[in-house]
Amino acid sequence: MQIMKVLGWKEILYFMKKIKYSEITPEKIYNNRRSFIKSIGFSASSIAITSLPFVNNALGKEQDKLTSYKDITTYNNYYEFGTSKGDPYKNSQNFKTKPWEISIEGEVEKPIKLSMEEISNSFTSEERVYRLRCVEGWSMVIPWMGFSLSKLLSKVNPTSKAKFVAFESVYDPEQMKGQRYPVLNWPYKEGLRIDEAMHPLTTVVTGLYNKELPNQNGAPLRIFIPWKYGFKSAKAIVKIKLVEKMPTSSWMWASPREYGFYSNVNPNVDHPRWSQATERIIGEGIWAPRVKTLMFNGYGDEVANLYTGMDLKKYF
Repeated sequence: MQIMKVLGWKEILYFMKKIKYSEITPEKIYNNRRSFIKSIGFSASSIAITSLPFVNNALGKEQDKLTSYKDITTYNNYYEFGTSKGDPYKNSQNFKTKPWEISIEGEVEKPIKLSMEEISNSFTSEERVYRLRCVEGWSMVIPWMGFSLSKLLSKVNPTSKAKFVAFESVYDPEQMKGQRYPVLNWPYKEGLRIDEAMHPLTTVVTGLYNKELPNQNGAPLRIFIPWKYGFKSAKAIVKIKLVEKMPTSSWMWASPREYGFYSNVNPNVDHPRWSQATERIIGEGIWAPRVKTLMFNGYGDEVANLYTGMDLKKYF
C-alpha cells in the first residue's frame, strides 16, 4: 500500500491556505481579553483580539461544552511532576519558568534561539478552542491561547531533508520530582511528520482560559495537536529539532506495542488494554454516560488528507 508523499514545507504552506473551518466558539471565552493581555505582559499588537473558532459544532452539546478551569488545571497527566492526576497541580506550583529559552535547530537554514519575550513579541496569540482526547479514554474542551507552529518553523527555513520535527521538554529533576525516577526515558521527547507540524491546527500554546499557561499544563510553552492523543503534545519545550528520520518518542521507547508514532485519535484501533471507541467527558460526573469517540477527534475534515493511502491500524 502506498503511503502519501511527504510534502516540502513550502508546498504545505500553500495548501494550508485552502483549509476551511466549520466550528463555533462559546461566548464566555471572549471575556476579559484585555485583562489577559495585561496580566501576562504582552503588547496589544502581539495578541489577536478576535477569536479563532475551532470546536466542531457537529458534535453533541456535552462534547462541545467547555471544561472548567478547575478541571483543566487539576486533572493532568504530567509525569515530570508525578503519576497521579492531582500531582502536577500539587508539585508544580514553585516551578520556575523565567528565564526560558527554546532552540530550533537541525535541518534548517537559520537555526535560532528565542526567549519567551522574543516569542511573545514576534507571534500573535489567538484563542483556539480544541478538544483534548487522552489515550486513557477521557476528554476535555480547552480554550487555549496560541499560534500555529508553522509560523515558528517558517522563521528557520527548513531544508528539503526536514521530514520530521522532534520536540524535547526540559530536564530539571531538582524542580521536577518525577524525573528522579525512571518512569520514562527523560527528558520527554515527541515528534511529528513535517506536514503534521506545518498544519495550521498544530498549535504553540502560550495560555488557556484567557490566563497565562499554568505550570501543570506545560508552562511556559507547549505544543497541542487536537487530532492526536494528548501525550503527543509535549510540554515545557526547550528544543525543536528538524530531522530526516522518524524520531523515537518517549512513549514509543517505553512501550512500542502500545504507543505508535502517529497516535491519531481513532475509535477503530483499540489500545491493547482497553477500547478507544468511547470516552468519558471530564466534569460531567462519574455517572454520566460515555460518548462515542470521533475519528481524528472530530477534525477529520481538516486532517484526514494527511493520511491518504495509509493503513491507520498499522501506522497507529
